[in-house]
Amino acid sequence: MDPLGARSQFVDVQTLHSWDQTHEGGEEGEVCPSSKTCNQNDSLNSLQGAISSPFPFREDINRKIVLFNGDVALLNCTAIVNTSNETLSDKNPISESIHRHAGPELRDELLKLKGCRTGEAKMTKGLNLAARFIIHTVGPKYKAKYRTAAESSLYSCYRNVLQLAKEQAMSSVAFCVVSTGKRGYPLKDATHIALRTVRRFLENHGESIETVVFVVTGLEEPMYRKLLPLYFPRSEEEEHASLPFLPPDIGNSEGEPVVPERQIRITEKPGSLEDDSEDDTLDSDLGLVGTHAFARMKGDVDKERRLILQGQLSEASLQKQHQRNYSRWLCRARAEDLSDIAALKALYQTGVDICGRTVMVLVGRNIPVTLIDMEKALLYFIHVMDHIAVKEYVMVYFHTLTGEHNHLDSDFLKKLYDIVDPKFKKNLRAFYFVHPTFRSKVSTWFFTTFNVSGLKDKVHHVETLQQLFTCILPEQIDIPPFVLEYDARMNGPYRPAHSSGL
Repeated sequence: MDPLGARSQFVDVQTLHSWDQTHEGGEEGEVCPSSKTCNQNDSLNSLQGAISSPFPFREDINRKIVLFNGDVALLNCTAIVNTSNETLSDKNPISESIHRHAGPELRDELLKLKGCRTGEAKMTKGLNLAARFIIHTVGPKYKAKYRTAAESSLYSCYRNVLQLAKEQAMSSVAFCVVSTGKRGYPLKDATHIALRTVRRFLENHGESIETVVFVVTGLEEPMYRKLLPLYFPRSEEEEHASLPFLPPDIGNSEGEPVVPERQIRITEKPGSLEDDSEDDTLDSDLGLVGTHAFARMKGDVDKERRLILQGQLSEASLQKQHQRNYSRWLCRARAEDLSDIAALKALYQTGVDICGRTVMVLVGRNIPVTLIDMEKALLYFIHVMDHIAVKEYVMVYFHTLTGEHNHLDSDFLKKLYDIVDPKFKKNLRAFYFVHPTFRSKVSTWFFTTFNVSGLKDKVHHVETLQQLFTCILPEQIDIPPFVLEYDARMNGPYRPAHSSGL
């Protein structure tokens, strides 16, 4: 704690100037680096005015962007980003500063995460930082001959951080520069990927994110000031002036790098289209991909379905078909805007149980079954849980104070159970059903006995939070206030106990 009357070392992001408040031009290395270039731009103004920029002037987005030269560990915001290695033990200047200010408990929190793969993002609490959370990500090691893979991995770092921020309803995120230090990613290339990924995310999914801070050093700041106007022009004039400086690869609609070799097109009858047809477009060609068995690299679809009906398809073939079906659902889940479902805060990740397994919380009262699109709810569940289910996890379902409009019917649950990947079922170690009613106990017994297999022994009905805390410590689970109030009213205040297990 700061001495009485002393100025805090932490910096509130709300006190920083946003990008739209900074002056255009006149700063070293920005869009017009010389008078000659500016004159060339003036001569092209009429042509550029007729060309639609892929990154048009958006004052609402510019207000969300902040460029800050300083220490990311000192920012007071919802979450800061830490760039690390696969074991989350990297000793780079950014990580060391975050560890120093967060305190020794951060090392213990990181051990519980059990590492992080390249391109992924994982979260811990901020501990002694002003920021509430730290999002840890692992950038790629750069090698020129593997440039394509490195670009995709670096894009995933920024995208997964932003996706996690959105899912957790974070209002502000501060990015350090990822992967350009010990991992050797060229600063200019890395800056292009960072800026365009953030720009596209804010365009498509950033309604709930109010501020994104790019935290740089004195060496990195000129590059960011030079490239920011390309992706976040502060006027229509700057937008047009930026066009000649945009790189050839500006990614797809999400900012993801585009690999030309992967843009393979398959038509129903190759060679049947007339070469001189003026109406044929790339879009019409791409629309034919995946409309037949060959395009999906599958066998005879009708024969496969007939064998399924006759019960003659092998177990391996059934598994393969199930995996293809799940992959289609997962692709949809990643592509669709599910922000309305995320805003319900019905499903979220919290800490770990006494065995170190990830705890996922499901709040029944926050699911208005009759008012929402349940297919989008299913997609959101798949999207959130796909990376959680790769290792052992437990689920806590709060049935507290639910009504008829909150109850998921057995058909929906059966559909969900049938769609999800086998890893969901294999790695689910326990399902804690908190505050059950007699009716819910009967329904659960029927469902786990007659509708699905392998789940019955994992379901535990938990009457009180005192019982739940024998398996998951209170500090490891975020419980909605209404659940705490209900339990205190019905079962009395919580008293620490020393028992272990239900």
